[in-house]
Amino acid sequence: MSFARVALLAVTLVVAAVVSPFPSAEGERLALSVAIDGAIGPASTRQLEEVLDVAARRDAAVLILKLDTPGGLVTSMREMIADILASPVPVIGYVAPAGGHAASAGTYILYATHVAAMAPGTNLGAASPVEMGGLPSLPGGEKDNGPAKDQKDANGRPAGDAMMAKVTNDAVALIRSLAELRGRNGDWGEKAVREAASLSANAALKEHVIDFVARDTTELLQQADGRTVDVAGKKVVLATKGLPVETLEPGWFIRLLAVITDPNTAIILMLVGVYGIVFEFTSPGAVAPGVVGTICLVLGLYALDLLPINYTGLALMLLGITFLVIEAFNPTVVLGLSGVAAFVFGAAMLMRVEGPGFAMSWAVIGPAAALTLGLALLTGTYVWAVRRNPPRDGGEAMRGVPAEILDWQGGEGHVLALGERWRAKADEPIEAGDSVEVTDISDLVLTVRRRDAGQNGARQ
Repeated sequence: MSFARVALLAVTLVVAAVVSPFPSAEGERLALSVAIDGAIGPASTRQLEEVLDVAARRDAAVLILKLDTPGGLVTSMREMIADILASPVPVIGYVAPAGGHAASAGTYILYATHVAAMAPGTNLGAASPVEMGGLPSLPGGEKDNGPAKDQKDANGRPAGDAMMAKVTNDAVALIRSLAELRGRNGDWGEKAVREAASLSANAALKEHVIDFVARDTTELLQQADGRTVDVAGKKVVLATKGLPVETLEPGWFIRLLAVITDPNTAIILMLVGVYGIVFEFTSPGAVAPGVVGTICLVLGLYALDLLPINYTGLALMLLGITFLVIEAFNPTVVLGLSGVAAFVFGAAMLMRVEGPGFAMSWAVIGPAAALTLGLALLTGTYVWAVRRNPPRDGGEAMRGVPAEILDWQGGEGHVLALGERWRAKADEPIEAGDSVEVTDISDLVLTVRRRDAGQNGARQ
């Protein structure tokens, strides 16, 4: 009996060890890796948020955040920094591969990570805030923006840049706070913001901007091993040497989000959506234009909701499209020109902040406006042609229809018109075999006349 109890206890312990949610040994922990490649935007924020959640649930030792970015949106950057600071898993920022960079928003994110490293041949910096709002630069238009560019105020700064001064000071405060939190060079961080300074990997190490330079992930984990970092207010000693590394790839939704949150793509989706719905209204029952248009319009509006857009610009775009649609059905020229102007200015003003990878492009705005105007003019031409030749029905539709004489006697007989047999009469001599056409209809009796009097006369 006692042997049975011992056996039962042993089985219970084995089962508990197997199903235990805690790792049985420290060596079973791993390092997760994720790559942020391209402009920082809503997709990057969503990707990092999901990866940090996975790392926390799997009790990962560290998360390696590989950066190769030209920068991006300030709103997305701040959300990513907040996620890193609140992460229960240490985050190692790693600028890689060779030839990559962590510019603009990438520099702030690297400053926020618990451990910062770079691969040889990489660089970081150029963290100055970009110009807010305004129209996108025309090709060759950056050389001279007019006399106002050289005007100075009492403090020697360009006139009218109070907003940019506020944004710059806010960015300096952010990067300095991150530098103080991680023990990095805050003076150079301020220089990167105010003067758009940049550093190579070795120069960044000398300036104490990063912790070390690593050629690959294996060397990265070796050099990070034994370092003490502050993770969510707790001191943690990293044990990363020899950890297996698992790379997490973005899912289909994040890939889709990265595509549609490009403002140029969002504008194209909205245009396709609006015109799809317009074509569905003009051709009821087509189904496909309405379905595709609705999906594109919803995707475009969803993308714009995630982007820091200027709602005045969006309103101007929608107003311009409305004018052009009205112009198509009621040609006035004035509405057409006004619609194109409203659409162009609205598209140019749409993005509230022009970040790298998120600026409106004239290569999209110009053709989109031209296509919109062209479709409006084409539709207007068809509408004008229909107005000049109004549709006929009933008796009016029979006038001018050719008919074939089936039998004829005196001034009446039977003809074949539109595949049907009709009674007919004529006010002129007609014989069987003559080519005739309908001139009128009354009480289901057609009035006809010869189509070619000369030919018919010759026959006579």
